[in-house]
Amino acid sequence: MIRRKGEERSTELGFRNVVRLGYVSLFTDVSTEMVLGVLPFFIVKELGGTVAVLGLIEGVAEAFNYAFRVFAGVVTDRIGRRKPLVLLGYGLSSIAKPLFAVAGSWGHAFAVRVTDRVGKGIRTSPRDALISDSAARPEAGKAFGLHRSLDQLGAILGPFLAFITIPIIGMRGVFWFSFLPAAVALLILLFLVSDTQGPVKRRSVFENAREVMDRRFTLLMLVLGLFALGAYNFSFVLVKAGTLGVQESQIPLVYASLNLATVIVGLPAGMLSDRIGKLPVLSLSYLVFLSTSLAGSLLTDGSFYAFLIALLFGSYLGIAETVQRAIVPDFTKAELKGTAYALYYTVIGMSTLAANSIFGALWTDLGPAPAFQYTIITSMAGLAGVVALMTRISPSRS
Repeated sequence: MIRRKGEERSTELGFRNVVRLGYVSLFTDVSTEMVLGVLPFFIVKELGGTVAVLGLIEGVAEAFNYAFRVFAGVVTDRIGRRKPLVLLGYGLSSIAKPLFAVAGSWGHAFAVRVTDRVGKGIRTSPRDALISDSAARPEAGKAFGLHRSLDQLGAILGPFLAFITIPIIGMRGVFWFSFLPAAVALLILLFLVSDTQGPVKRRSVFENAREVMDRRFTLLMLVLGLFALGAYNFSFVLVKAGTLGVQESQIPLVYASLNLATVIVGLPAGMLSDRIGKLPVLSLSYLVFLSTSLAGSLLTDGSFYAFLIALLFGSYLGIAETVQRAIVPDFTKAELKGTAYALYYTVIGMSTLAANSIFGALWTDLGPAPAFQYTIITSMAGLAGVVALMTRISPSRS
């Protein structure tokens, strides 16, 4: 039997490519999380931004992130290549993050944060498609879980490095230092990660999107988007830690504990989703997020509770981000993965912009409890939607 060249290349890639991409994400996240572990306090305390401003920055930055995921997802299908866009995205983020060191106002930090997220947006859809290309479909959950765990291992090391180096070089020095692990990630990506060559899609973007957006995929996007309307990001967990009595110098430790939880649950969650189905495991993540918001609403004092909330939030991330990315290929054709991820990230991006902006405004105007109560409502609605999906449609497509 004669194998086609593409089939042989896919076999050769396997989990080796997934692992190498995981190391790229590991070193990139060391760099990123050194910055993000202190960035909320840097914006609020040193640059004079409010919690509402922080929510606006995160919301708009993530909207750009997801918008460029759409662009890159479509482009990767049209050119039939993954690695060039992945390399461009990682490179842009690596150059942007050290520029926080020269920010003189929250507006400057806003611009740098958006640039960093544009880089993440450019790389994410092609990278997810490359992971999916490199792993056999029955092991997709395991592949994404492994990648997510390596990614979050870097997210543990980064805050610890920030905690150790801030007393020596200060916050702005940490921003400059963040370029070194990012450079290591770029070298691994450039020389060790293999690209895939898929069929080139010459049809228009709208033709691809129409084919992807059948009833099943549309229902999935509606449910994921509904939940994401309340899915605030980690920055508010760190600000909440400050209100619970955690000292500013110890905030990176709270962030490290959040990321530790993500690492611990990411791979087991992916493997469990391969065994019992992705939708049941996704519903579990929504329950954990609901618990996080309940804790944020009810707990008002005690640094111990800050770590508890961080562990819950990190567990939610470890399950949800693994399973949501792994479930997308189950609802579309193999040659349209990039476009499917683009549509997925469009929905999540718009919902994330709304979620962070609404959450930040509620926190500033009414306090943290009403903000968390809003997310309790949206997470319960999303959970009900996942349960409805499990009873109405099958996630596998021939």
